[in-house]
Amino acid sequence: MCSIFSIFDLKSDPAQLRETALEMSKLMRHRGPDWSGIYASEKAILAHERLSIVDVNNGAQPLYNESGSNILAVNGEIYNHRELGADYPDYPFQTKSDCEIILALYQAHGTQFLDKLNGMFAFALYDETQDRYLLGRDHMGIIPMYTGYDEHGNFYVASEMKALVPVCKTVEEFPPGHYFDSKQGELVKYYQRDWTDYDNVKNNDASPAALKVALENSVKRQLMSDVPYGVLLSGGLDSSVISAITQQFAKKRVEDDDESGAWWPQLHSFAVGLEGSPDLIAAQKVAEHLGTVHHPVHFTIREGLDAIKDVIYHLETYDVTTIRASTPMYLMARKIKAMGIKMVLSGEGSDELLGGYLYFHKAPNAKEFHEETVRKLNKLHMFDCARANKAMSAWGVEARVPFLDKEFIDVAMTQNPDSKMITKERMEKHILREAFSDMLPESVAWRQKEQFSDGVGYSWIDELKAHADHVVTDAQLENAAFKFPYNTPDSKEGYLFRTIFEGHFPNDTAAKCVPGGKSVACSTPEALAWDESFQNMNEPSGRAIAAVHNDSY
Repeated sequence: MCSIFSIFDLKSDPAQLRETALEMSKLMRHRGPDWSGIYASEKAILAHERLSIVDVNNGAQPLYNESGSNILAVNGEIYNHRELGADYPDYPFQTKSDCEIILALYQAHGTQFLDKLNGMFAFALYDETQDRYLLGRDHMGIIPMYTGYDEHGNFYVASEMKALVPVCKTVEEFPPGHYFDSKQGELVKYYQRDWTDYDNVKNNDASPAALKVALENSVKRQLMSDVPYGVLLSGGLDSSVISAITQQFAKKRVEDDDESGAWWPQLHSFAVGLEGSPDLIAAQKVAEHLGTVHHPVHFTIREGLDAIKDVIYHLETYDVTTIRASTPMYLMARKIKAMGIKMVLSGEGSDELLGGYLYFHKAPNAKEFHEETVRKLNKLHMFDCARANKAMSAWGVEARVPFLDKEFIDVAMTQNPDSKMITKERMEKHILREAFSDMLPESVAWRQKEQFSDGVGYSWIDELKAHADHVVTDAQLENAAFKFPYNTPDSKEGYLFRTIFEGHFPNDTAAKCVPGGKSVACSTPEALAWDESFQNMNEPSGRAIAAVHNDSY
């Protein structure tokens, strides 16, 4: 996982801004500890911190076209770069980097190419000949990107807020699925799909076989790597499916179409939890079934509490759900880094695509069910995408998310929504379970959903709440609106997290980059109307839906 830092529309001393870029880019070196690069002119500055995954020897950035007039800094992976590159046999590629295809596409199509890319990315491209810059972010916001302005009007772009807050007066998130062309001067949404409208999918078929093929293809695409990789295996359905598919392809090198053996043929899996936690027990069972080299990572309540301040710094959020789940993941990432693993595959996105959260049991009909999945996908960049990306990149590990592959999303979201509905005969994500039940132990294939922050050990959340109760007074919470008028916290846990966040990111606009609002078990506010019992609840844990969590199927 790399980082980018750029300055455009330069209005103050370029030499001084170059020094600023070097210092601010260094704040994100955890994302890219392998190499640093910078381009600087009188008109633009692009800096890059590299985590080398593909073309380790030659893919340093910024990347340039043959004449050196187009300069590119990218954070991410373009999984279909070989297929796209075959359409441009005359383009003089300078490296074997998957990201260089962006320069070829820009030369051929201007700005009209972003939806051709299948990958996760955030990039800044500068065209010297036109004094023009182009910014783009992937379809789901898997890779983070923020922008800001300093007191002189210089325009900044960075992978994380922490590189902008020291110099910018304002900070905001660059939206997923958009690009910005300085010649055009406005944001353009390039990622648009007709499946967002229920009427376009309500009469479709539902095919577990089609879902299986699409996910297998997604995983294989995302195994593109020249360095050791692993899988995150919680023992839940999603991570177990990803691990099972990965094990199918791990023996061969996908970079040369399975013509040679993999450089690291043994697949390593990682799970995290408190001693005796549900996830660790289930993950061990799956690992034994699949034959992975398994690494359970144990943490203690004290270690988790000690890490909270660092987690909030790296995650750049005060969202309670995200921090609860990110802390164990952050601790696990450090162990993964120590093992020499640089890339992992993870199971984020399945619950949003297939309605896997337990509150979906309360969906009144297929239309409401489908519209909630669309809302969840639209918000994913602020929650699970941020957690997977930033918790891992804090230790220089790249997280890939096959469920959010662009081609797989199209297959999953065009399945008939009625087939995803939860009934007395069908549990959540039944279609996915059916598709992969032959590859997993029965107890795992039909294991009910756990929130990640629950699965690592139920006492984790309880102790977090108890800690917050101890350090935050009743008076502080009662008067929280004076201290935090925007997204006022309504629990002591939320107050504690917000206080730590403000210490790291005192800029008022930084707080507005974090989501707020009432939620039950990770729902959107709109879903609160599904059940009267939701009205007075505000608990992101899966235990908020206890009535369905204990059902047996």
